[in-house]
Amino acid sequence: MRSLDFAPLLRSSIGFENLNRLVDFARGDGDSYPPYNIEKTGDGAYRIQMALAGFTRDEIDVTVQDNVLIIIGRAVEATDAEKREYLHRGIAKRAFERRFQLADTIKVTGAGYENGLLNVDLVREIPEHKKPRRIAIDGVEPQAVIDAEPSKAAA
Repeated sequence: MRSLDFAPLLRSSIGFENLNRLVDFARGDGDSYPPYNIEKTGDGAYRIQMALAGFTRDEIDVTVQDNVLIIIGRAVEATDAEKREYLHRGIAKRAFERRFQLADTIKVTGAGYENGLLNVDLVREIPEHKKPRRIAIDGVEPQAVIDAEPSKAAA
């Protein structure tokens, strides 16, 4: 049986289980500019890395509203003194807006811009009331489990 990898289709959602993210599949992303990576940097930690060559910090706006991370780039027109004549223009610098749907437990912890790469750090924060907890049966707390191998216990 062949298994399908839906990962490329689910790129704009972070912190959701794959089954829940399939809902966003029908929406699609359309334009792929600017290119970006989503990486898992640790247990419950993620990073969005977006290639924004030619943009300055002042031309980039990062906001979070209603569990949606919005990254907007505004290309500022060059003044007459800075006008250049290009023989080939391969580095695209055009206005964009990229949206990422975040789960309720994903929080944006910071952003940095260095060497043409925008890095947005995210972390999964699970509230105490949603974390798993042991329930006492008939008011008796469960005993601690000791991890001992059977061969060592017999010796």
